[in-house]
Parts: sequence; structure tokens; C-alpha cells
Amino acid sequence: MSFWKSIQRTLAALALATTATLAVAQAAPGAPGEVRQSLDDAWFTGPMLAPNATTLPRGHFLIEPYLYDVIAQGFYDRDGKRHNAPRSDGFGSLTYILYGLANKFTVGMIPVAGYTEMSTGPSSAGIGMGDLTLQGQYRLKLFHEGSRIPTMSVAVQETLPTGKYDRLGNRPSDGFGGGAYTTTVAFYSQTYFWMPNGRVLRMRFNVVPAFSSSVNVHDVSVYGTSTGFRGHATPGASIFLNAAWEYSLTRRWVLALDAVYRHQGNTAVSGYNVLDPNRSALQLNSGASDAFQLAPAIEYNWKRNIGVLLGTRLIPAGRNTPATITPAIAINYVH
Repeated sequence: MSFWKSIQRTLAALALATTATLAVAQAAPGAPGEVRQSLDDAWFTGPMLAPNATTLPRGHFLIEPYLYDVIAQGFYDRDGKRHNAPRSDGFGSLTYILYGLANKFTVGMIPVAGYTEMSTGPSSAGIGMGDLTLQGQYRLKLFHEGSRIPTMSVAVQETLPTGKYDRLGNRPSDGFGGGAYTTTVAFYSQTYFWMPNGRVLRMRFNVVPAFSSSVNVHDVSVYGTSTGFRGHATPGASIFLNAAWEYSLTRRWVLALDAVYRHQGNTAVSGYNVLDPNRSALQLNSGASDAFQLAPAIEYNWKRNIGVLLGTRLIPAGRNTPATITPAIAINYVH
């Protein structure tokens, strides 16, 4: 099955299921004597991938560390056909550190670190830091029970090129950064529905476009260049569409699911190799890529302000992109 047919069928099924679920949630009456769950009784950590549209109250902070393993055992070609490949494990950590500067405005940072273990070729020399993301988020609207208007916010992120990306020698697996300044202007939304049994279903929908600067590249790099290369790379723009649902089984237990579509534009690399006596021009193009991702997860909340998430991100369909499975664990704490 081609990539686009897989995407169309999966999106159609998700759209049908979501529409039916929300229609039932909004229109169907509860069972006789069924008590409608209050929002205060529904505790959430948040799904695996979709950030929160709600900002923190002034003076409060959130910390949410993730530990994960990006397991790659194949790739999708430009026609969407999957091929096997030697396994690699990208062990990593990512931590959201957020602070409520004002009731409608939250600032924060997202540091990343990683270690790559290769089944063929050298693994990383050690744990390396990735690119650092700074962000500010402004809340436009806050959901109120009985209203059809969701919580909405705008977030601006700037990713700084703090991770190593070139001059990697004989260890390409030491590359944990992209070398570019990346600007993201995202729209987040979040709302609530009540199912026929009275339980709460929380839904998020986020649109996240990103644009990157050009990068000077030397020698072996994450852009596929070799020893002696001199030139630059121009990463393509990307867009990330993320819908997520969280179903409150009990006050403490929650089932969650993210559905994501990601498009990455072509990355163009140009330059020459100083080891080539003719200094012939070199041109590399990654080609545009697409990926459809699903991330089922389960949440457990000890208290309203602290919980744990266990989930796995899958890529069941894609084009010109790795085929990965990413198990993850996260702890969410708000003070």
C-alpha cells in the first residue's frame, strides 16, 4: 500500500471515529442516574506529544522530564514502501521547564540530551547535548464549561544550535544538533467533552510550523557530508499537525492517544571538498519527507499536580523517513 493511500485511509478512519465520538459525547444522554464527572475530578498529565494550550498561573512552574529510545529498524522510501535497515537506538532525554510569568503568559526552555547506539558502525562517544529550545506562550482564550470555545494560545519557540552537528570525525552518531536557528510559531487548542457514561474526554489540536536558517557545514555532519567538505545546508520548512485525546477512566487513570502528521521540506546541501584537487561543486538534496505518527499512552496521577505517563510513538506510514518505534516515560510535576 502506498504512503498516500495509507495516510488517506488512516485519516479517514480517525476522522470518522472522532466525529462519531464527539457527536455521541455532545448529544447522547447519560444512563439513568449517571453522574457527570466534574473537571476537578479528572486529573491529567497530558498526552505524549501534544503540548498544553493552557498557560500556568503567575508564579507557578512545571517540570516534565521524558526518557525515550528511538528504535530505528527500517525506513520508508519516496514511494512510501518500507525497507528493513540495521537497528539503531537513539536514547534521549527531553525536559519541559516552564514558568508562569503572568496568568496568560508562560516562558520556558526545553533542553535535550542523547546517546546513539549503532548495530553497525561506531556508537556515540558519550552522552551529548542537543539543541536548546526557548519558548514563550500567550493564552488567547480559556475554556469554560458549557462553552463551545476551546482554550487557545499562541507559542513562539526559538531553537538554538547548541548541539554538535559537524566535524564529527568517524562518529556521525555524535551529531545531536542541526546547527540552525529554528523559529516556530505554533497554535495550540484544548477542549473538553463528556461521554454518555459521564466521563471526561479532553481533546487537543495543535498546528506547529517551523522555519530554519542556513547552516555552515564542515567535514562529516548530520547532513550526510564527508571529511573535507566545505559548504552550507539549508533545511526545509516543516509543519506538524497534532490531534490528541485523553479519556478519564478514573480520577487517577487516563488513556491517551496522539495522531500526528509531519511534513519536512527538502534540505539542500551545497559546497565542495577540499580533498578534491578540482574542487568540483557538490550538491545534495534530502528530498521532502512525510510521516504519520500514532502515540498511545496511559497516564497515572498520584495527585492533581503530579503524574506519570507511559507511551509509545509509532510511525505506521511515511515517505522518505525512518520507520521508528519510540517507547517513552515522563513525569509531570506542577507547583
